[in-house]
Amino acid sequence: MKQIKLLVIIFTLSITSLFGDEGMWTFNNPPYKLLKERYNFTPTKEWLEKIQLSSVRFNDGGSGSFISSTGLVLTNHHVALGQLQKMSSPEIDYVKVGFYANSNSKEIKCTDLELNVLISMENVTAKINSAVKSDMNPKDALEARKKIFASLEKESTEKTKLRSDIVTLYNGGEYWIYRYKKYTDVRLVFAPEQQIAFYGGDPDNFTFPRYDLDMTIFRIYENDKPLQSTNFLKWNSAGASENELVFVSGHPGSTNRLQTMAQFNFNRDYSYPARLKTFKFRIAALKKFSALNPENARKAKGQIFSLENSLKASLGEYDGLKNPAITATKQKEENELRSRLSLQSELNSKYSSSWSDIEFAYKKLISRYNDLLYRSLAGSTLASRGLTLVRFINETAKEDSKRLDGYHEAQLASLKMQLFSPAPIYSDMEEFVISARLNEIISVLGENDQFVKMVLKNKSIEQTAKDLSTSELINPEFRKKLSDGGISALNKSTDPMIVLMREYDAMSREMITWQDENISSVVTPAGEKIGKALFAVYGSDKSPDATFTLRLAYGSVKGYPMNGTIAPYKTVYGGLFTRAMEFDNKGDFELPKNYWDKKNKINPATPLNFVSTCDIIGGNSGSPVINTKGEIVGLIFDGNIESLVGRFVYDETSNRSVSVHTGGMMEAMRNIYDATELANEIENNN
Repeated sequence: MKQIKLLVIIFTLSITSLFGDEGMWTFNNPPYKLLKERYNFTPTKEWLEKIQLSSVRFNDGGSGSFISSTGLVLTNHHVALGQLQKMSSPEIDYVKVGFYANSNSKEIKCTDLELNVLISMENVTAKINSAVKSDMNPKDALEARKKIFASLEKESTEKTKLRSDIVTLYNGGEYWIYRYKKYTDVRLVFAPEQQIAFYGGDPDNFTFPRYDLDMTIFRIYENDKPLQSTNFLKWNSAGASENELVFVSGHPGSTNRLQTMAQFNFNRDYSYPARLKTFKFRIAALKKFSALNPENARKAKGQIFSLENSLKASLGEYDGLKNPAITATKQKEENELRSRLSLQSELNSKYSSSWSDIEFAYKKLISRYNDLLYRSLAGSTLASRGLTLVRFINETAKEDSKRLDGYHEAQLASLKMQLFSPAPIYSDMEEFVISARLNEIISVLGENDQFVKMVLKNKSIEQTAKDLSTSELINPEFRKKLSDGGISALNKSTDPMIVLMREYDAMSREMITWQDENISSVVTPAGEKIGKALFAVYGSDKSPDATFTLRLAYGSVKGYPMNGTIAPYKTVYGGLFTRAMEFDNKGDFELPKNYWDKKNKINPATPLNFVSTCDIIGGNSGSPVINTKGEIVGLIFDGNIESLVGRFVYDETSNRSVSVHTGGMMEAMRNIYDATELANEIENNN
C-alpha cells in the first residue's frame, strides 16, 4: 500500500511540474505559450508594463503595489510589522491597537523604509562573460566576476540615477541589470490590530481555511508631497470568482528548484537542522525576556512573530527535504537533464563535470560548516551594526573594485539608511539575545573554540552579554560620529562592541576568503554551466529560481482536497465570527472588541480570504492578486502548509497561495474602522 501511494505521489509531482501553474516568471519572459494553451489569454505589452510599474518591493523583505494615483501602497501587516514596531513606544503600541490617519498631516513617517519600483531591465550576460575568461582559474574568475559586477552597477547608477542591481538568473545562465526608482519618504496610513491581521496566530499560520485581515497601507511622498502617478492598480471589490485566471506580481525571495542533488542533500543533512536549532534558541530567549513584563513583551513581539513564522516555514520545507517522493522527483529531474546532455557530445564535454564539481565543493564545505555558521553573534542588532560600521569605515577607504560586496558605491545609500537608522535598539533585549546565542555557539563549538574565547575573554556568558549590551551603538548619533571620524576614530574607540568587532572582522574576513576560494569559486562557475545546459536543453521554457526580484505568477482561484474533504476557495466574515465562538473567543482566536461591537454592520457573506494555484514563496507577501483586466482583486499573505515544499518542487494538486479579498478589505475599512476617507480615495480612483 505504501509503495503504491509513493508511486502515485511521484507520478503526480512529475506531471504537475510539466502541466501545472508552476513558475515565477521574469517580466521580459512571460509564459505566453502556457497562458494561451491553458487559459486562452495573452497579456499585452501595455498590460505587462502597467503591472510592472504598479508593483513595489519592500527592501526590508516583502512586496506591495500602488492602489491610487496619490501614492498609496498596499502590503501585508506582517510585512509592515517591523516599521510598526519601530514607530511604537511604551505609551502607544501600534502593533496591538492599529492605526488610521484620516488626513495626510496625521500620517507617520517610517524611520528606515526603502521601497523600490522596477523601471527597466538590461541583459548584460555578454558583458560579464567577456570579462570572465573561460581559461581563468577559479579564483581569478571569481574576482573578475565581482569586479565586473561592481563596475556595471556603478556605471548604471551614475548614468541613470536609479538603484542598479546585478541579478543572476538560471544559476548564471543569464545576468541582468535591474534598475529601480527608490523611495525613502514613506508614511503609515492604515493598519489594523495584529490580533485580526494574524488571526488564529501560529496554530492557523500556513493553513486554510483562514480568516486574516493581513493588510497595511502606506503612502509614498516625493518632495514632501504625496506621489502623483498614473501607474496604479484599480480596485475591484467584487474580487475573483471560482476558477478565474489571476496573476501575482511580486518579489519571491528564493527557491532551490534548479539546485543539484548535492545541494539538496546538504540542505537536508546540514543546513536545515542547524537553522531549526537556531530559531528555537532565539525564540526561547525572546519568550523568556518577553515574560518578564508587558513592556518587554511589546519590544520582543515583532521578532518572536518573525522567528516563529520562519520556524514553521522551515519545518515544512525540512519535511519536504526528507520526503522520499520529492527526493525521487528531484533526482529524476537531474538525471533527465544529464541524460539529454549526454546525447550531445559537444555540450556534454562542456558541462558534464559541473555536478561532480559542486558535489566536491559541498563535501569540503561540511568540514568548516559549523565554524562558518556559529562564529558570529547572529541575531544581535548591536553586533550587526558594529560589524557593518567597522567594515563601512575600512571598505570605503579602498578603491571601489577592491571592496567587499555590500560596500560598493552603488550599494552605499541603502546601507547607510540602515546603519544610521534612528529605529530603537533595546539594550535589555540585546543582553538576552547575546546570552542565548553564546549558549548556542558553545553547545556546538565548545568553550575552547577560538571565537568563543575571543568573545568571552575569560568572563562568564552572563557578564559578557551584559557588557556588550551597554554599547553606545544603540545611539545613531554615536554611529554617525564614529563613521565621520574614520579609521582613526574607529581604532581609538573603547566601546565594547566596537572593540570586539574590530577583532572579529579579521576572523570573519578569513572565513569569507575561505568560502570564496574553496566554495564560491567552484560552485559559481559550475552552476553557471548548469544554467547554460538548461538553456541548451530546454530553452527559456523553465522559469528561473526566485531572486527577490519582480516576477509574474499565474493560476486560478480554486479549492483543493484536504483532510478527506474539500477546502473551499474562499472564506467569509460569517466564518470568522463562527471560528471565534468555536474557540470561546480566547487566545489566538479572540476577536478585537470593535468586531463584536460592529458585527451588525458587517455583511457575513463578504469574502475575507481566498486561495489560488499561483506559485509563490516567501518575499511574495504583500503582492497584489490581479485579474486579466489589470485590476487588483486580492492581497497575497501566505501559502498553505502544502505549499512549503514549493521551495523545491511545485505540486498544483494542493499547493495554494492564500490572499486577503479586496471586498473583505473594503468591508473592514468602511464598516469596522470608519476609514471612509481612505476607502473613498481608493475607490474613487476607479
